[in-house]
Amino acid sequence: MDNETKNVGWNFDNSYTELPKKFYASVNPTPVTSPKLIIFNSSLAKSLGLNDKTLQGLEGIETFAGNRIPEGASPLAQPYAGHQFGHFTMLGDGRAHLLGEQITPDGERYDIQLKGSGETPFSRSGDGRAVLGPMLREYIISEAMHALGIPSSRSLAVVSTGEKVIRETKKPGAILTRVAKSHIRVGTFQYAAQWRSEEELRELADYTINRHYPEVANDENPYLSLFKKVLDRQAKLLAQWQLVGFIHGVMNTDNMTISGESIDYGPCAFMNTYDRETVFSSIDVQGRYAFGNQPRIGEWNLARFAESLLSLFDEDQDKAVEIAQDALGEYPSLFGEYWMDGMRKKLGIFDEKKQDKELIETLLDLMEEYKADYTNTFLALTFDRLEDSPLHGKKEFSDWYKKWQERLEGQKQSKDESKQLMKSNNPAVIPRNHRVEEALSAAERGDLDVMNQLLDVLRDPYAHTSTQAEYSKPPEPSSEPYRTFCGT
Repeated sequence: MDNETKNVGWNFDNSYTELPKKFYASVNPTPVTSPKLIIFNSSLAKSLGLNDKTLQGLEGIETFAGNRIPEGASPLAQPYAGHQFGHFTMLGDGRAHLLGEQITPDGERYDIQLKGSGETPFSRSGDGRAVLGPMLREYIISEAMHALGIPSSRSLAVVSTGEKVIRETKKPGAILTRVAKSHIRVGTFQYAAQWRSEEELRELADYTINRHYPEVANDENPYLSLFKKVLDRQAKLLAQWQLVGFIHGVMNTDNMTISGESIDYGPCAFMNTYDRETVFSSIDVQGRYAFGNQPRIGEWNLARFAESLLSLFDEDQDKAVEIAQDALGEYPSLFGEYWMDGMRKKLGIFDEKKQDKELIETLLDLMEEYKADYTNTFLALTFDRLEDSPLHGKKEFSDWYKKWQERLEGQKQSKDESKQLMKSNNPAVIPRNHRVEEALSAAERGDLDVMNQLLDVLRDPYAHTSTQAEYSKPPEPSSEPYRTFCGT
């Protein structure tokens, strides 16, 4: 081992390979011809215990491209199943390789995965490759989500491959290095329940508990406790999505993690004008994953997770179903509590009163009726810039505003304290879709400045700087609806 390798800081463990062999396929990435580093996340590298300077050199580039396997890594691809737009099918990592689990100096464990790194046994006739634009899109959105305080996979690097990928046309190929608490999905459990033995399902559940929720290992029914932990995290995550106007676009069960992280950023986007029926994904023709449907779909996905655990809940099928239904019944109130708590903060409300729900829903109804921008409406309320909103001058809004002010005056906290609470919970900037597209178009032409500027602006979304104000502007009106496409 040379000095360069020693200095990188890789500290791999491969606990996932302790599961039965049917839960993974050992397979190396497919090397590429001439990789080039496009973007690298120095701060994330440092937090992982890695040498950010060394990783921007030849060894790092070769590793991010899949041309070099770092010492201690054990590359694999994971099989899983999933309900894709409601239809159940067998799936798996068709273009991704998990290098291993990096143990940080703080003892944290993170998957290091290459996306777009070549074919695997689960490629299903795909080429195993990815295109530069979608990989940079995931980098931007995942880092923006992290900055917003929303649990998310993160992006360590993107390299171009020097090879063309054939989609509708020839496009530049790329590989993303993704970091996540794990890649265990609801779909992983569906795969185990459908095609593996009960003992193997139990081993997967025990591994997941040990890795993510060790505090429930000695509970009377640890598998029920596991389900409740996941349910709670997903309820909170979905509430956080709704609070910032994020639309995932493809909430299939294989895209729902057991860790409670947002993952698999394909046709995702952020809402401009508030509309519960907003859909950006070109493939979501029925609006299944529309903004307003996301909380309900989260519950539907959790029901599929519960189904996969039934045999572990209780030997008696009827009793197991009853246990699952009772636990699942907690989701609506949990989601509601997380969402209401977040909405109160966005409006500067510290305590709880019954009329809060009506106050919040009335505002959202007015925003929808008058086609107000979601993010900027809350900013207008935060900074008393009501003239910037289409709600300004409307009698219904004036009536609402009076009730809101009375609500704030009834608190023991001061108006200044309310304003500070609002500033901390209403982002100055989100990754506006037109800004993301602008950055990606420039990057594909070889100009990375536009993307780097956007990332700088998104790094601290609650700073409320003058630069961020420029990036908070919605796009110019267009006759064509904005559409996103699955990352390929």
